[in-house]
Amino acid sequence: MVMSVSPELKRERDYLIGARTELARMREQTLSLKADGGDRVSSENLAATLYRRAQSLIDDPRANLFFGRIDQQRSDALTPERWYIGRRHVADSHGDPVVIDWRAEVSTAFYRASPAENMGVSLRRRFGIDRGQLTAYEDEHLDGGQGVTAAIEPTFRSQILVSEIERPRVGPMRDIVATIQPEQDSIVRCDVGITVCVQGAPGTGKTAVGLHRAAWLLYAFRERLARSGVLVIGPNRAFLDHIGAVLPTLGEVEVRHCTIDELLASVPVRARDSVGTAVLKGDPRLAEILRAAVWSYVQTPTQALVLPRGAHKWRVPVSEVAEIVQELRTRGVRYDAARRMLPHRLAHAILLQMEQAGDSPDDRVQDAVARSAAVKRYAGSVWPALDPKAVLFSLLSDATTLHRHSADLLTDAERSMLLWANPASGRGSARWSVADTVLVDEINDHLQRTLSLGHVVLDEAQDLSPMQLRAVGRRCSTGSATVLGDLAQGTTPWATDSWKASLGHLGKPDAVIEILERGFRVPASVIEFAAQLLPSMAPDLGVPVSVRDNPGRLEIVRVKGPGLYDRVAESVAQTLREPGSIGVIVPEAAAEDISKALSRNGVEHGLLGANHGDLDHQVDVVPATVAKGLEFDRVIVVEPSAIAAAEPDRRTGLRRLYVVLTRAVCELTVFHCDDLPVELAS
Repeated sequence: MVMSVSPELKRERDYLIGARTELARMREQTLSLKADGGDRVSSENLAATLYRRAQSLIDDPRANLFFGRIDQQRSDALTPERWYIGRRHVADSHGDPVVIDWRAEVSTAFYRASPAENMGVSLRRRFGIDRGQLTAYEDEHLDGGQGVTAAIEPTFRSQILVSEIERPRVGPMRDIVATIQPEQDSIVRCDVGITVCVQGAPGTGKTAVGLHRAAWLLYAFRERLARSGVLVIGPNRAFLDHIGAVLPTLGEVEVRHCTIDELLASVPVRARDSVGTAVLKGDPRLAEILRAAVWSYVQTPTQALVLPRGAHKWRVPVSEVAEIVQELRTRGVRYDAARRMLPHRLAHAILLQMEQAGDSPDDRVQDAVARSAAVKRYAGSVWPALDPKAVLFSLLSDATTLHRHSADLLTDAERSMLLWANPASGRGSARWSVADTVLVDEINDHLQRTLSLGHVVLDEAQDLSPMQLRAVGRRCSTGSATVLGDLAQGTTPWATDSWKASLGHLGKPDAVIEILERGFRVPASVIEFAAQLLPSMAPDLGVPVSVRDNPGRLEIVRVKGPGLYDRVAESVAQTLREPGSIGVIVPEAAAEDISKALSRNGVEHGLLGANHGDLDHQVDVVPATVAKGLEFDRVIVVEPSAIAAAEPDRRTGLRRLYVVLTRAVCELTVFHCDDLPVELAS
């Protein structure tokens, strides 16, 4: 039986065929160009550019070239202009647009036009798409036409948009270009010079917004950011594997993704700090202690500089050297930059003496004096070269050194926490911790300025310590940042309760704070269940609001006696009959046992870890500590009380549980033998 197609849908399908034809023509034209740059290097660079251009023009028949259309009336035109909105720009042979890139200025109206402010748009059309083919369309009239009034239109709910949000997913996170909401779009298109902090409840799309802002910035400020670079920082490798396909899907393949630990990996990590010590090492007071330690290596000169040259000995007195050293210390430059200046300043002082003696030395003489063994040896004794690891080793292994630089900043008990009980014989054999890598990075920035990127996207920022935030801030000191997070989801002992404080540590105190409250991903039944935890662990935050009509499915299952893990495995096996991803989120200590139970029941699955994700399985076992930022169509949570109890304190435990419970897009099932936390008992 052949289903009939409406004439209008057929016209749109024909337009899609035409757009694909034009995209193929654009690629053929690119491939026909000769890479002749005038010389070998230029020709190779041009060939590489043409290759990347040709690759970007490959048509994926499973993807949709466009997902929407607007008819927009301009004041200087008699008839409305029609724009098709897609993931990339497509033009015809005359250069006229066939499909408009979603990042182009004209596309803004597709996302923001409303009956109250229609931006000249009379019609917004969304397309239903299945494997690259148009299956339906849905019209929204914004000018009161077609019998639809502005009073009724605000209640319009796009079923195509809802279907796209709820479409089953397996594999990495998808882009949201077809479903960006007005409040999200205003953040995405924020100017490159502005740092934006997004406080977003679960399911509000904050991560997607941050990634799409990076894509928009690279489109709107391509030349600037191509030189300075863009970096995405996430909490762990499983999270980065989850989001890693978004920017390449949007055409941006040269953005680096890394975790905060990878970013700051400067020494081999072989030790684990206690919670108290790790918190202290993340305290901003450590920045002042490290600064004092670095600059303490500059010595007060006690002897004059004497330079034998020919039959004469030139002498720079101690007082003059002290003035030079003091001037360099107060210039505001980094330690190493000032250290490199010192021989030249000493040489200049000698040059002045030569001129006063009647000589006529030039710059070559000054350079020779600065490079002479005597001047270099003297300058090195006053201003020695430093290794950041050696500076930190001295602080953590020697009580006298630590006390000298922290007397007014730390208590005796805090100094005892920082000092190694059994110091290694040298920095090469020291047992460094993750927190120590942050301190080494801080010291290194005192020695030489950290290179600043054009833009940094920092996700799950609420979990970073002040010292980690300082490290990230150094990477965008002359650029901007998109800071993403949720204060209610802070699961580190040093998690912040104030974005204002965090932005100060980041070096961006004037950042704009935007709040996303409407949840599009997490269904109402799930968010209402999880929100019972908020009064106990984030009382100042409001309850997130799910705007989806589908309330989702919530089931609480108590299992008495042994066999909990096999019961979970049986439930997963039954759930496999439905399309979509399944996340089994468990206490970290139970991950291996749950994995074995799934294998016994014939369920193929992946096992996520902090250092690796999984893109190949419909089912994933997820330790609770790795769940942040991930999403699954169906989530099974095992033993909530054990998940909360595994954290160092009650507040952090409830926040971890809040994260775990809000990973579901459609269904949440909770299995437990132990009593639920009292906050969830109702």
